[in-house]
Parts: sequence; structure tokens; C-alpha cells
Amino acid sequence: MKTQLRYYLSNIPQDLSAGVVVFLVALPLCLGIALASGAPLFSGIIAGIVGGLIVSWMSGSQLSVSGPAAGLTVIVFTAIETLGNFNAFLLSLVIAGVLQLGLGFFKAGAIAAFFPASVIKGMLAAIGMILIIKQIPHATGYDASYLGDESYMQETARSSFFELSQALHSISPGATLVSCVAVMILIAWESRWIKRFALLRSIPGPLLAVAWGIAYNGWTLQYAPDWALGAKHLVSLPELGSTRNFVYQLRLPDFNALYNPKIYSIAATLAIVASLETLLSVEAVDKLDPHKRVTPTNLELKAQGMGNIISGMLGGLPITAVIVRSAANINAGGQTRLSCFFHGGLLLVSVVFFAHYLNMIPLACLAAILLQTGYKLAKPMLFIEFYRKGLNQFAPFAITVFAILLTDLLAGISIGMACGIFFVLRADFHSAMTLTKHGSHYLLRLHKDVSFLNKSLLRNHFACVADDSDLIIDGSKALFIDQDILETIAEFLIAAPDRNINVALQGFAGDSPLHETSLTFAPRLAAVGGHA
Repeated sequence: MKTQLRYYLSNIPQDLSAGVVVFLVALPLCLGIALASGAPLFSGIIAGIVGGLIVSWMSGSQLSVSGPAAGLTVIVFTAIETLGNFNAFLLSLVIAGVLQLGLGFFKAGAIAAFFPASVIKGMLAAIGMILIIKQIPHATGYDASYLGDESYMQETARSSFFELSQALHSISPGATLVSCVAVMILIAWESRWIKRFALLRSIPGPLLAVAWGIAYNGWTLQYAPDWALGAKHLVSLPELGSTRNFVYQLRLPDFNALYNPKIYSIAATLAIVASLETLLSVEAVDKLDPHKRVTPTNLELKAQGMGNIISGMLGGLPITAVIVRSAANINAGGQTRLSCFFHGGLLLVSVVFFAHYLNMIPLACLAAILLQTGYKLAKPMLFIEFYRKGLNQFAPFAITVFAILLTDLLAGISIGMACGIFFVLRADFHSAMTLTKHGSHYLLRLHKDVSFLNKSLLRNHFACVADDSDLIIDGSKALFIDQDILETIAEFLIAAPDRNINVALQGFAGDSPLHETSLTFAPRLAAVGGHA
């Protein structure tokens, strides 16, 4: 316990600065996702606070950030319309949390281990490209979308590119200048020259970028109004002013809706989709983690379940582990779960006491932070790296990227998984057995597991064996041989004498039906290796 406490204390400076960055990124997202979900704006803030203050300590992940997810907006919006009121939806969310707890106890988190690395990296690259596409409008002052960074809905492909073209034709000089200088600050702050100075290195670059934006707008409002940013280009938070007003914003679930069967179908949908998004996110975060720590996925499902129960009881939106905020956390130098906890605490304190000052932050500064995060997730070198690894790795990676861009997160991942499985089967198909030739002598060797999927390949190999030759079939290295494969070999044993092929079996069990076949139908066949 003391060692763990010492570890957390030693990383407080990095975690605090990373928590500030995550808070700045999460703040407009919590509001925007609530707006897009058709829920009260404050419900997004509540979900972010619960994800930061509570889920961060229950989770097994050190760097994953939890909060309201853009990928659930369509489900939430439809559910609220179907049930007729937000309080009934909150009851569905509480039940969904209970279901997630059950999934954790039944060890459903093991599903995460079946996602290929190429698909996870493809998901990260696609999210990086979405960040860039969706943040350029904010960076240039064309703020038409509240979800501007992590929407995985079909809206991404259809309207985001339209927004991008519109943004380039509707440039606001002030917002563009703010974002360009902020990006230059972020790039400069990662240079070797800055890292040489301990004092400069201790100041987070994103915080400087935000300070620049506030200072710029304050100066232009007074001395150059034409270059100043309007209210629509700034963060917009409700000003509560006291904890009492904060408590008045909380809502309870409508327990009278327990008898409505739609409550349970919506709860099941929320539990499944939120769990899948969480598992995908923590798998991706583990790959981004510089310390390569592995998240216990079953514990993560339990933590998210408890988070959704609490969020539903307080009037919040559904919670998942979210990759964009997690990537921003890692990018800002977060080391432990304290950074996520700090971001939750800052959300709580800021909306209660400092909303007036936060509303001075230009959205263009936040866009610059996310543009840098997006570039790091989708670096051109990443595509080159996977291309060099060969088709088996590059195809699932590239297909996942474009599938997510053209559909949504879950559909894109499903397409990428199908592609990944195809290439795994394809590789297994070709590596399951080999046929080598030396003069009139052939060696057919079975490797590892040989399933019915390899039956066609086996028949092709048999067809390549010339008449009047000798063939050894070696099964000593095969850990598993499917019954269909054994039957195909038995059929060849029967037909081999007609082609004057002498066959020797090696490495098959003594009770294998192949030996009975060879003794009954092919008296000229030899069994080599002492197993006959």
C-alpha cells in the first residue's frame, strides 16, 4: 500500500497537468454530447464527473478516461423519444449498469483479447482522422457541430466532409489565427530545445495554448474588435454559482416505469453497446500506454456498470471508456489514474464556481489540442509501417480505417474483424501443411492444427504427387487433425496403389483409422516411424 501511494505521489505533477488537458477537452464534449442526445445539458457534465471521480478508482486501467460517449448519442436520443421522458430513460441506464456488472462477473471481458492488433490500430488511426476532419471547422471558426471531435455515427462520413469544405470557405480570421498559433505552441513545446529546460518542461503545452487564446481574445476585444472571437466561438457553460444550484440540477430515475417492457430492451442495448465500446477503448489505450500495462477487462466492465448505475441515479448520461479523451490524457503525459480523477474534480469545481471564466476559452484552442492528438493517432508513418508488414496486416488495418470513416465505430470494427479473421484463416490455410519434392520422393508434412478448412489444400497437394513415386505423410508435428482430414488421407491411401504411389505414414497414433485403411486396402503401403 505504501509503495503504491508513493508511486501516485511521485507522478502528481504529470497527472495534474494531464488532468487539466483532459478537462479542457472533456468540457465541451460533455455539453455537446448531451445536446446531441436530446438530454438536459447538465446530464453530460454529471456523466463526466462520475466517470472521473468514481470510475477512475474502480477501473483497473491507469490511463483510460470514462465519460459520456458520442457513439451512444443515437441510442440515447431514440430511447428518450420512445420512453417519452428523460427520467424513464435514467431507469434504463441504471438497469444497463446492473447488466454490465453481471457481464463483468461472468467474465465477458475476455472478448477484448480476440480483437487483432491491426484492427485496434486501424480504429485508432480512423479516430485520429475523424478528429482532424471534425476539428478543422472549429479551428477555422465554422462551429456548426457540437460533437466536433469523436462522432462515430454515419454523420461522420456524410456531413463531416461537407462541414470541412464549408469551413475552408467560411474562415474566421481570428479563430484561424488562434488555432494556428496554438498548434505552433504545441509543436514547439515538444521540441528538444524546450525539453532541455526543466522549468519549461514542467509547464503543459496545452495549458499555454489555452492561455494564449484567452489573452488574444481579451486583447482584440479591446483594441481590434474585427479580429475578436464571438460568443459562438467560445466555450458555453451554464453558470450555477453554488453547490445548492448544482444539487437542483440532479434528477432521479422514474421507478414507475419498471412495468414498461421497453425499459428492459433499451437497457440491454445500452449495456451491450457501452460494453463493446469500453472493451475496444481499453484495448486501444493499453496499446498507447508507454508503460504497456494491461487492463483487467472484467474489472473494467464492473467499474463501468457501477458508473452507469450511479450516473443513472444522479441524472447523467451513459458512461463508457472513451478513446479520444484517453488519447489526450496519454498525449499530455498522464501516468496514473490520478489524471482522470483530477479531470473529474475540475469538471465539478468549474461548473459550480468558475463557469464564467471557462466561458472565455476559445473553441479554436481546444481544436488545436485535438488536432495534435489526431495527428499522433494517424501519423503517415503508421500506414507505411503496416504496409511493410505485408498484406495480412495492412489489409485489416486499412479496411478498418475506411470502414469506420464511411460507417460508424461498431460497424467499422465489425468489418475490420471480418477482414482480420479472413486473413488469419488464409494464413492458416497455407501454413497448415507443406509438400516438398526430391526427385521421385515427396514429403507431405502437417503443421500444428489441421482443420476441415484445409481439406481443399490437402487434395491439391495429393494431386501434385506424380505417379510411380514415393510419399511420406508426416503428422508428428500436428497438434490436432480434424476427422475430415483423416478421411481425405484414407481415401488417398485407397486410391494410391492405382497410381503406383508408395505411401508411408509417420507420426500418426497407433489407433488411427488410417492404419486400418492401409492394412485392409493397400498391402503395399508402409507405416514408418514405429507406430504401425
